[in-house]
Amino acid sequence: MADMELTGAEIVVRCLRDEGIKHVFGYPGGAVLNIYDEIYKQTAFEHILVRHEQAAVHAADAYARSTGQVGVAIVTSGPGATNAVTGIATAYMDSIPMVVISGQVPTAAIGQDAFQEVDTVGITRPCVKHNFLVKDVRDLASTIKKAFFIAATGRPGPVLVDVPKDITQHSCVYDYPKSVSMRSYNPTSKGHAGQIKKAVQMLLEAKRPMIYTGGGVVLGNAAPQVTELVRLLGSPATSTLMGLGGYPAPDPLFLGMLGMHGTIEANMAMQHCDVLLAVGARFDDRVIGNPKHFAKEARRIIHIDVDPSSISKRVRVDVPIVGEVAQVVEEMLKQLHAGKDKPDQTALKAWWTQIELWRAQDCMKYDRASTLIKPQYVIEKLYEVTGGQAYVTSDVGQHQMWAAQYYPFDQPRRWINSGGLGTMGFGLPAAMGVQMAFPDAPVACVTGEGSIQMNIQELSTCKEWKLPIKVILLNNGYLGMVRQWQEFFYEERYAESYMTSLPDFVKLAEAYGHIGITVEKPEDVEPALRDAFGKYKDRLVFINFLTDPRENVFPMIPAGKGLSEMILV
Repeated sequence: MADMELTGAEIVVRCLRDEGIKHVFGYPGGAVLNIYDEIYKQTAFEHILVRHEQAAVHAADAYARSTGQVGVAIVTSGPGATNAVTGIATAYMDSIPMVVISGQVPTAAIGQDAFQEVDTVGITRPCVKHNFLVKDVRDLASTIKKAFFIAATGRPGPVLVDVPKDITQHSCVYDYPKSVSMRSYNPTSKGHAGQIKKAVQMLLEAKRPMIYTGGGVVLGNAAPQVTELVRLLGSPATSTLMGLGGYPAPDPLFLGMLGMHGTIEANMAMQHCDVLLAVGARFDDRVIGNPKHFAKEARRIIHIDVDPSSISKRVRVDVPIVGEVAQVVEEMLKQLHAGKDKPDQTALKAWWTQIELWRAQDCMKYDRASTLIKPQYVIEKLYEVTGGQAYVTSDVGQHQMWAAQYYPFDQPRRWINSGGLGTMGFGLPAAMGVQMAFPDAPVACVTGEGSIQMNIQELSTCKEWKLPIKVILLNNGYLGMVRQWQEFFYEERYAESYMTSLPDFVKLAEAYGHIGITVEKPEDVEPALRDAFGKYKDRLVFINFLTDPRENVFPMIPAGKGLSEMILV
């Protein structure tokens, strides 16, 4: 194999095969036609033709989120690459491991304003973990190997490899490295032993402990260790939007999601704890609100993260621990099991008494007697019908928050959404990526009538691949979250947030060859869902739920306010 000469196009395909890739999402064009010709000849992986490059990257992203493997997308030069940028930025903000291979004009034409030329490396530099422009076919295999290594290690992220068309035509001996050693890139995996010991002692001394988990728990496969730690300490636990499923939500130790639309009990416990353990989280603005307000209450903070740049970035911490979260928490567990000290049970009992008072306010209640369909009710019924076992993707807006609040995820990698970038149009292609990875699993895309139209053309891809996704459209006739902010902060001036001229979604779904259902009454919600996941199990079902147009997401922390400054009704 080492003395075999291959073209650059053959090398790209062979690298993907040798990397063990099984699914690639993409869209062909002139600059990548040589690569696509080689894809046509191979059987090692399936290529999924999407209808827009943004969807290819979102699908590869969700494939990575749900499997823990590196997602792969291929796009052509120029508009193919620029169409992919939103998907790349989405993955970057949420630290998703992905390799995007983009075509480029021939090397001699670069910088000449050639047909379908853009500076892909320059455009994507702010929203990738790293990117490469391959100028010599002899560097192609090693560059792709580096791309996969960088994408998957340390804090994960998308890596782009830009390949000029002439490089795909040139030939060289194929040699795919078995491993990578990069002098400039050596991510830390093992936490500092002294800091870990200090953190364990601090947790044992805590009177009001709190464990705050983020997306790093899911991405770092640390859910079992974190779950054991929480139960061993008897501490309350909360999660960011990205960390849902990292700790089982039905467990009574779990206080729900925290942050802008988090529960009273989670936000208040976060604000008033005396020792806070942050695991794989970054104290985002949507999580702690105003840092000055957060700092008003004295607390000692332990922060575990694989990325040293995330530590003390927004909030000063007392015990920083850089390392892979699973390894660090595993070491903490060993020390706790080996030691004789135990948490102060009297203080812990008093702390839980206070937490239960906050929890008793029942901040997630809503009008269950309404004659209109409440979106919260739809999500609750979705959980009931699927037994909590569905993979749930979402777009961005009110429907995303309701899905996060009312579908209690008890496993990691089941909740697939765009957190950091907040990308409308993510949900349907994300569901495609998940369904390709898990063809027999129930997959639901929770969306809104604004978001779904941003990538609705992917219903065609779903038809081609017979993907039995269930589209759960919470249709309130508005750009719901925009309308909510306009109601609260813009004196009800609903500028361009009302969705007029909506399509007939049932006919539209049917035009693409799927089943469409409109539900207008609360009593029809559960039967429609049962039909979708039962009677029509093997078909894509698009359910258009006509929901209360005035329903808002509560609790809510206004921008610039603190964790204890929630709007409850």
